[in-house]
Amino acid sequence: MYPKEVEHFLMKVQKPGRYVGGELGAVVKDRSAVDTRFAFCFPDTYEVGMSHLGIKILYSQFNERDYLWCERVFAPWIDMEEQMRAHGVPLYALESGDALSAFDFIGFTLQYELSFTNMLNMLSLGGVPVLARDRHELFNIVVAGGPCACNPEPIADFVDIFFLGEGEEVDLEVIELYRRCRSEGVSKDEFLRRASHIRGVYVPALYDVSYHDDGTIAAVTPLCGAPERVEKRLMMNMDKSYYPSRFVVPNIEIIHDRAVEEIFRGCIRGCRFCQAGFLYRPVREKSVSVISDQCHTLCRNTGYDEVSLSSLSSSDYSDIVPMLTELSDWAERENVSLSLPSLRVDGFSDDILSRLTTVRKSGLTFAPEAGSQRLRDAINKNVTEDELIGTCSVAFAGGYSTVKLYFMIGLPTETMDDVADIANLAQKVVNTFYATENRARGKSVRVTASASSFVPKPFTPFQWEPQDTVEMLQDKQRHIKAHIHSRKISYSYHDSDTSFLEAVFARGDRKLCRAMLLAHERGIRFDSWGDCFSLSAWMKVFDDCGIDPAFYANRRRSFDEILPWDHLDYGITKEFLIRECRRAYESRTTPHCREQCAGCGAMRYGGGVCCEER
Repeated sequence: MYPKEVEHFLMKVQKPGRYVGGELGAVVKDRSAVDTRFAFCFPDTYEVGMSHLGIKILYSQFNERDYLWCERVFAPWIDMEEQMRAHGVPLYALESGDALSAFDFIGFTLQYELSFTNMLNMLSLGGVPVLARDRHELFNIVVAGGPCACNPEPIADFVDIFFLGEGEEVDLEVIELYRRCRSEGVSKDEFLRRASHIRGVYVPALYDVSYHDDGTIAAVTPLCGAPERVEKRLMMNMDKSYYPSRFVVPNIEIIHDRAVEEIFRGCIRGCRFCQAGFLYRPVREKSVSVISDQCHTLCRNTGYDEVSLSSLSSSDYSDIVPMLTELSDWAERENVSLSLPSLRVDGFSDDILSRLTTVRKSGLTFAPEAGSQRLRDAINKNVTEDELIGTCSVAFAGGYSTVKLYFMIGLPTETMDDVADIANLAQKVVNTFYATENRARGKSVRVTASASSFVPKPFTPFQWEPQDTVEMLQDKQRHIKAHIHSRKISYSYHDSDTSFLEAVFARGDRKLCRAMLLAHERGIRFDSWGDCFSLSAWMKVFDDCGIDPAFYANRRRSFDEILPWDHLDYGITKEFLIRECRRAYESRTTPHCREQCAGCGAMRYGGGVCCEER
């Protein structure tokens, strides 16, 4: 339900279906029958946000509470925003059409650092004060979660509460506290003080940050009784964790337009560049029967004929073959296709392939990450060239002819020889296709080599490492291209300018809040979109704020430096991360969690893979 004023200009914008709501499965409640309203905001377009699993889970969970109405809000594209501002229409929720300023809670999921300015723009467009200190009442409480909440300091001035870790329990605990505080007539400040004692809740206003003369952090001091460290929340029993029985089915095509089933959380592997693999430790699996029942229910309730089995590394699911067997029993009968993304090179086998009869053979994707074995060992990928070639041979024999290979450039200890080996490895995969005797006839192999730029992230062993400069990354991109000699190989790479800005925000501190606010005032948004992003505009912002972005992106940190996120606890000890970083310098691997416990600290949660028998 959109505001009537929107009818005057809706047909003047691209994809008007983004802004009208009314989809199958959308929850509409009587305003007078609820006492708390929550606007779930995704700081990107409708197509991107509607593809995100987290919004599907929390939207359904919240709306099962009679007292609570959760609605969806997405960032309008530039053409729509121009029309809204010209006609005085504030940013609104799709279910009610009410402005963002009408909600008790305004919650953002932060999946990508380059969406930070979209968050500020959405608040402004919705009639909500951007700075937390300008929101005085116990109303319009701005909260945020997601992976980027692990270092929330660059946006600390704008958000009242950050949720660390997984939100199914902690979000509702804060909402319940809010209802009690409102009934007692307490102030917003008192509510925030009380909320800070809920595990998983970080209230940035209750922490003072001081700095040394060289710009590094001297201390982070809690105020008003706030805890010295804030620990993440996890859902330890995935079989009993909430999962929706239906999704909102979009009226227009979205990025991932299918049912999605989460089969486990976390990752056993410990790739040293991968933030998600550390943030969500330990691995916690769902049982085969629960996965099958949830998939079947979703397909019946939504009409989708494809299910994506979601995880960080699907082939690491401990019962993958029994799971695929049980799913295939009803999926084949009901013409439902299964999608198994996030496959590891060393986890793909004939046994798995034989059970993937319902998977569309559009192509397979693997992530060797590095071209040379030395560098794969340094990043703890624990994948060999022989395993990659053997896996591709199995896939080619099974009817596949398209393979996508994901790599990174700019990794710690990388040399130009390592970079050239990306092209060499892609060529070996091409050669493997023609060496496979029982490959699909009448087809030509297509190998895509995609190279993203390494971004050092918090809570990884590489959080202290410098990022290559933009010029260094561009040199490496050209180096790969010069070593590709086959038309069977297509090469793509991520823009190094955006990777630089991502690194600035990923490892930034509170001094970046000034730059974020100035960028918002200058109309900077949609930084993750190439047709909107401007590094020169950002460099002007940094210069005007007296900030050197290289201080955050390209500087090596010492192990004893206080990092902006050191007062936040994601269950992984700093000592473990330092050990892993030092092992990387020696190109020494660490066994994965099911082979041997590496002592990362996740054992404290008392469940998941940490308690499995080895």
